[in-house]
Amino acid sequence: MKKIVISTGGGDAPGLNAVIYAVVHSCYRRGWEVYGSRSGYGGLMNVDEMVRLTLKDVEGIYATGGTILGSTNKGNPFSKPVENLAGEIQIVDISDKILRNFNRMKFDCHIAIGGDGSLEIAHRFAQKGMPVIGVPKTIDNDLMATRRTFGFDTAVATATEAIDKLHSTAKSHDRVMVVEVMGRESGWIALYSGISGGADVILIPEIPFDMEQVCDKIADNALHDKHYAIVVVAEGAVTSDGRAFNKGSGELGREEVILGGVGEWVASEIRKRTDKDTRSLVLGHLQRGGSPTTFDRLLALRFGAAAVRLIEQRTFGHMVALSNSQMIAVPIAEAIKARKKVSLDDDKVLTAREIGICLGDSGVEMPLS
Repeated sequence: MKKIVISTGGGDAPGLNAVIYAVVHSCYRRGWEVYGSRSGYGGLMNVDEMVRLTLKDVEGIYATGGTILGSTNKGNPFSKPVENLAGEIQIVDISDKILRNFNRMKFDCHIAIGGDGSLEIAHRFAQKGMPVIGVPKTIDNDLMATRRTFGFDTAVATATEAIDKLHSTAKSHDRVMVVEVMGRESGWIALYSGISGGADVILIPEIPFDMEQVCDKIADNALHDKHYAIVVVAEGAVTSDGRAFNKGSGELGREEVILGGVGEWVASEIRKRTDKDTRSLVLGHLQRGGSPTTFDRLLALRFGAAAVRLIEQRTFGHMVALSNSQMIAVPIAEAIKARKKVSLDDDKVLTAREIGICLGDSGVEMPLS
């Protein structure tokens, strides 16, 4: 009998529970045992945080958001903040302890569900000898090796619905509404939701923006008797002179800076430059919540089932990926090499330009290939 452990790390995403559901059901059909490590590697650090997962435990969870195992983005075992006897915080490497516990509990494989950060940790454990299978999870859709990640479709649907609702209030007050969405250094959420939600301006990290171009678009609206505007801004968007926006490094143990603030800055600049009534809205973690869409639910279930098949094939050190509508195995080392960015000649970018959406630059259309 095989004995499998699952962990969910990083920010939560709609579809995590669906992956867990598929793994548990797929394993039990093979007569395998499944355990869940709470709060990322918490269960592998402290056996009291390890939970046995049965069919009853996962009944109906495929339709719910979040993760029944809990998650954390501050639990890197290779660089973990620990309080010493003097009450001081030290950064220590407890990966050997994790590996010892994994072996002592006689696990045959670890299914690590997470984004690039969590998969980087999983890859380091694979290098130390732990049999690992990765499952890609990020609402940002920024993992290069897979066509889609679950959680992205739900986040886009949430953002689009919010943008739809802002049209009526913006129009009623002749107001400019600036909506900041997630995505880190990739503009996929902003681009998809902005086009689908009828935005006038979309600002993404891949295209540094010029406020003059943004304000010209708002002025052009007025010339065509449209006295309001919707501006969608990705949290990682930067100005044409290289200005970026963040809230600092955040809590101890979190390696990446916390992005944010660009939406309010853009709103302030529009207000000063155009004298238009301008408000900003940050959707924030609203994009991570709620039940997964049909697409994300099905994708997550497919990822979970495919991960168990890779275990059966002993294809360790690989991540499940979606390619040409099929589930494939990609080496985790390859999957985390680079983040997937919006290409300037991407059809969605060309579509935005064709239908008159300002992307914060000169607006020169790319030639069709």
